[in-house]
Amino acid sequence: MLGIKRQPATRSVIGAGMRVQGPCTFQDGLQIDGTVLGDVTADAGQSSVLVIGETGSVEGAISADHVVIAGAVVGPVLARELLELQSKARVQGDVRYKALEMAQGAVIAGQLQPQLTPPSAAGDAAASTPRDGGPREPTEPTLDLDRP
Repeated sequence: MLGIKRQPATRSVIGAGMRVQGPCTFQDGLQIDGTVLGDVTADAGQSSVLVIGETGSVEGAISADHVVIAGAVVGPVLARELLELQSKARVQGDVRYKALEMAQGAVIAGQLQPQLTPPSAAGDAAASTPRDGGPREPTEPTLDLDRP
């Protein structure tokens, strides 16, 4: 179905009214309907999904393959594959993603940073070296919308 992998099952839940303090790591899927004060990170090497429900909030960095936000996040967000922001989502922090779905009403107070495939080193080696041989200033990534 459009190359989308089957999402892992939600194996853990932080329920409404529950408060967790400190960093959290998880495997497969995690649903947060309570409050987490600390980073929330999916274990590497497996497909992962993190869902922050409407009553859920996280104060810390978030990192997972597929991130769905309907609640509040204060901190940076890294969605290695897909970031879904539902209509009541509130994010204060920079957001990095490969693909983004954002519903009307969602709010982000931070930078949106798409994770683009870097250009090949061989093809751009000459273009990336300044004529004077000195260090080159970093440039912002751009999307090439004219490419077929």
